[in-house]
Amino acid sequence: MLSAFTAGLLLITISELGDKTFFIAMILSMRHPRHLVLAGVVAALAAMTLLSVAIGQVFSFLPKAYTHYAAISLFLFFGLKLLYEASRMSASATDEVVGEAKEAVELGEKKLKGHRSHWAILFESFILTFLAEWGDRTQIATITLAAANNAVGVTLGAILGHTICALIAVWGGCLIAGKVSERAVTAIGGVLFLVFAVVAIFEGA
Repeated sequence: MLSAFTAGLLLITISELGDKTFFIAMILSMRHPRHLVLAGVVAALAAMTLLSVAIGQVFSFLPKAYTHYAAISLFLFFGLKLLYEASRMSASATDEVVGEAKEAVELGEKKLKGHRSHWAILFESFILTFLAEWGDRTQIATITLAAANNAVGVTLGAILGHTICALIAVWGGCLIAGKVSERAVTAIGGVLFLVFAVVAIFEGA
């Protein structure tokens, strides 16, 4: 359980820092009360984590050999993919992610039509974060981890990792926004995926 917790914590924390959901939380916190944004964002990320772990548990009923080699293959694929993407990124990659986050927030604000109640802000934070996270690499990583590791450990580690990133985004995002390099974060994420692939290989051996 400890290894699953650590894997979930590290993988999510590194992958989410500077991600689209990170900047969505940052932008929302500059427009609305931070505690409401934080609650909505964390709730969305926790819900996505639970859903991803549940999907992973469905795959865990397959023969262990299948899930083991599938996990290794996915870790290798995402690791190499992220390293390739990092090598192709320009210096303005972070600005592009911030721009996408701003567009998502602006669209969400329009749909609220001026509503600024606590429930409206919570709903906006939840929906925007949940939709941005759907199909993200962290969701795939969580599914993969849950299929091959202790589900409770992965869930707790992933939720803690998401919460840490959400806290940084909401309370200090504007201070570090210009210092977060999407290229560096992507490269670190790629290396981390490859490390998990190697660990899975040796654990299998």
